[in-house]
Amino acid sequence: MVDHSSQNADKLLGVLVVTLIFSVMNGTMFNVALPEIGKEFNLVPSEVSWIMTSYMVVYAVGSIVMGKLADKYRLKDLLTYGLLIFALGSLLGLLATEYWVIILGRVIQAAGASVLPATAMIIPVRYFAPEKRGRALGTSAVGLALGNALGPVAAGLITSFGSWRLMFVLSLLPLLTLPFFRKYLDNAKGKAGSIDILGGGLLAVSVAFFLLAITQMQVLLFLSGFATLAFFILRIRKAKEPFIKPILFKNKNFSIGLLLAFMTTAMSFSMTFMTPQFLSAVNGLTPSNIGFVLVPAAIASAIMGRKGGRVADTRGNFALVFIASVFIFLAFSLLSTFIGISAFVIALILIFGNVGQTFMQISMSNTISQTLSKEETGVGMGLLSMINFISGAMAMSVVGKLLDKGSTSLKLNPFVANEAANMYSNIFGVMSLLILLVVMLYRFQFGTGVSTLNMTSKVNKNL
Repeated sequence: MVDHSSQNADKLLGVLVVTLIFSVMNGTMFNVALPEIGKEFNLVPSEVSWIMTSYMVVYAVGSIVMGKLADKYRLKDLLTYGLLIFALGSLLGLLATEYWVIILGRVIQAAGASVLPATAMIIPVRYFAPEKRGRALGTSAVGLALGNALGPVAAGLITSFGSWRLMFVLSLLPLLTLPFFRKYLDNAKGKAGSIDILGGGLLAVSVAFFLLAITQMQVLLFLSGFATLAFFILRIRKAKEPFIKPILFKNKNFSIGLLLAFMTTAMSFSMTFMTPQFLSAVNGLTPSNIGFVLVPAAIASAIMGRKGGRVADTRGNFALVFIASVFIFLAFSLLSTFIGISAFVIALILIFGNVGQTFMQISMSNTISQTLSKEETGVGMGLLSMINFISGAMAMSVVGKLLDKGSTSLKLNPFVANEAANMYSNIFGVMSLLILLVVMLYRFQFGTGVSTLNMTSKVNKNL
């Protein structure tokens, strides 16, 4: 007998992967085109950077809001509105003749695309049994990896042979997946009830303040973020139906899972941010050659994503965390030591790093999803997406400030040969120690078992 629900889940996952490829490409392509856009509109770097900053802020805020809405409304409807809004923003950017209209288009794009982070985590959780969830998360990770690999390549080709505006045309393609989402998604709704608009607004403003503070490095924005966060905490304690139930944070497994995700995401973004920097500054590579160095690692991640998910399903999340930690530790240690040598060797080392990061993302998402009840899935996984954005922004800001200082005589790794690479080497060396801390914390909190039932019982004890 054919299990049609299982078939639909697999087809739905395939549609999700295609959508994620184009969504991630939309996030990475414009980074390559910033110099061209700056020249056309006569902008300084701080002005043109708002193309990325505005998108990131709205995307991060939207991910938690959409996650909450997914607990109340049909995911089918949220995706419909989200993809239509995303297409509207793309069309506006395509037709823009003023810089502020491009920013508006990117903001609208982000508002629509913000439905996808929650969707990418909710579909594996809701449509796949716990023993198959790792494979599903691994498959969705394939879309993320391919998007990261194809984004810079597509941007390079578009800007070399045409106008950067054509990137907005590519961003219209996810709209083609909408009929398939509506076909394969069910009509299930969450619990009826009102949405705490004030609480959601306070959280959104707080996150926006923190992200802007991190990217702009302004103390006043940090203080504003803490102030609105304090009001948000007061609100969820007093509201009859709070935007996020305070009891969720009393779930020790969930809270520590978010902390570990914050740490691993920070390291992931740091490596992603630093790699093009040192390939240019230390290895002396051109942007096109840097792209070729990065592609093999991204392709390897796409190939290995499903395999990592199977490991989580059959041997448990800790097994995948351990494998991921070994790969990441090797990558950071080798980069700390051999930074500045042959680009071919760097490309091989990056394979360990990218595959390790993909495995870590799968295991963390799977672990955190298993700490949540069905009613908490949307907002819980939305919180994970939001934490990832804040972590990534903070990591890139801190690493950027360290790199701004230039070379340093401090050498934490005595084996690094190129003095110009000391700062990069030191950062990678520190991160190689941090990944060891992550695996130890994970082992202490979650153990090594395969069964998700053990995880659930731990959740209940901690509530």
